[in-house]
Amino acid sequence: MLDRAEIDALFPADLREPAYWEQQYPPRQLPEGAKVTRVGPSPTGSPHLGLLYVGAIDRSVADESGGRYLFRIEDTDQAREMPGALEQFDRAFAYFAVKPDESDELGGDYGPYRQSRRSHIYLSHVRELLRQDRAYLCFATKEELAQITATQQKTKLPTGYYGRWAIWRDAEPDAVRAKLAEGAPYVVRFRAPARPGARTRFTDAIRGELSHESNRNDVVILKTSAQEPRLPTYHFAHAVDDHLMRVNLVIRADEWISSVPLHLQLFEALGFEAPEYAHIAPLNKQDGGSKRKLSKRKDPEASVDFFLEAGYPAPATQYYLRGLANGRLADLPMEQALSAPIRLEDCGVAGPLVDLVKLSDISADHIATLSGEEILDQLSVWARTYDPELVDVVANDRDLALRALAVEREGVENPRKDLRRWSDFRPVYGFFFPALFPLVADPGDERLGGLDPEIVRTLAGEFADGYQELDDPQEWFGQIRELAARHGFAKNAKEYKRDPDAFPGSIREASQVIRVALTGSTRSPDLFSVARALGAPEVLRRVRALTGAQA
Repeated sequence: MLDRAEIDALFPADLREPAYWEQQYPPRQLPEGAKVTRVGPSPTGSPHLGLLYVGAIDRSVADESGGRYLFRIEDTDQAREMPGALEQFDRAFAYFAVKPDESDELGGDYGPYRQSRRSHIYLSHVRELLRQDRAYLCFATKEELAQITATQQKTKLPTGYYGRWAIWRDAEPDAVRAKLAEGAPYVVRFRAPARPGARTRFTDAIRGELSHESNRNDVVILKTSAQEPRLPTYHFAHAVDDHLMRVNLVIRADEWISSVPLHLQLFEALGFEAPEYAHIAPLNKQDGGSKRKLSKRKDPEASVDFFLEAGYPAPATQYYLRGLANGRLADLPMEQALSAPIRLEDCGVAGPLVDLVKLSDISADHIATLSGEEILDQLSVWARTYDPELVDVVANDRDLALRALAVEREGVENPRKDLRRWSDFRPVYGFFFPALFPLVADPGDERLGGLDPEIVRTLAGEFADGYQELDDPQEWFGQIRELAARHGFAKNAKEYKRDPDAFPGSIREASQVIRVALTGSTRSPDLFSVARALGAPEVLRRVRALTGAQA
């Protein structure tokens, strides 16, 4: 190996020693048993629903134990960073109320919480491993690495950089010095202590005792010297950051179980106490007769943006995700479930199924409990980002919006539940607003059930000419009933069906003319309630549009 002076010459002269960072980030003063958790997304794409899921568990476990919950951006792979990803993370965590205690945005004593801003910390620890001969410089080229992999595959050996394939592991110091003198780029590799066949045993907070093949690969811990800043790989940064941020419980997807042996080796080599690991089952989706892992490539609902854009209320989404984590919480009332702890011992090892129908039902039930004022306030928060026109429309006629929301919701035993998410407001309630409602002006419109256009004009004109804004629903509807009888419509569908040639239609077809004129749809809430919410001037304007006249 190189001597200490040669190793130190590879790094900035003012680089701190590891002991300095121990003083900068001392053990936290927290109650006994407190859990410090973290989420560490990479800004290489929009946030996955699983990030919210893990975040909800992290948040609950930290809160219940009197600990802390951190948000760390793992951006060492800067070539793949997606513009705007950090803003998406902030928006998602804020909207769904799983904001951390510490982050670069919120502050904290253990930051910075973005790995690209911690390169000097990693370099201190890489240098120390090189000094201890627990790491070494590797000058293997891409072509040499590709040839190693091809030979291993051809001979059906495990691929990787280990044993005799680790061509720079035991290189003579003079060979290393010659490469450095040439200015050849290099990476720093961890000198793995394990040999093929060794096993690593550890206790998982969810799965109990586990055993896995030990890591034998001399993995890269510091990326190529040809780039600045010198950044570590995920594995190394994870070990350094979790130790210095004093994270003692890492909750993550079960796909990382195979990485535990390597991570434990790194903690041991660095002289750190390893955190406890809890590997949760990934979110799944029913696909035909089987279930599979939820995929952002295949499933729109795998992205948090899907739920933000659709406008699922945050409490309903939180309640649903908590129920996926701990089934017992799904059986509790929402308010109680949101305050109850998520317990790791109740997390299953089979991936829970994401069921949007169930989430929509939960969301509809939740919205049905809100007052009209609460709905408009929450709708406006969502719409400011996703439907700005709707914000202005509702604000300009808030009284109308409240009257619309009261239809079949207030004072009834079973309120309407057709508002399941905020993006439903426009299709469900948009017809109430003149600014959003296109008048039905064609008496031959197919929504009018094929009635003769002349009859449609006559019904609309006479209804408007004699319209009274009555208080009694039956008396109000009597205006349509009397009009239909005057023009020869059957009293009911049964009478019309017996002799369809004797009538232009039944009372149903006659009332449909007014329904379509007022709502633009053949299906709508109670017609009397709709008319009262709209008010007489707007009723007349809409009905007269079918006659070609203006109110």
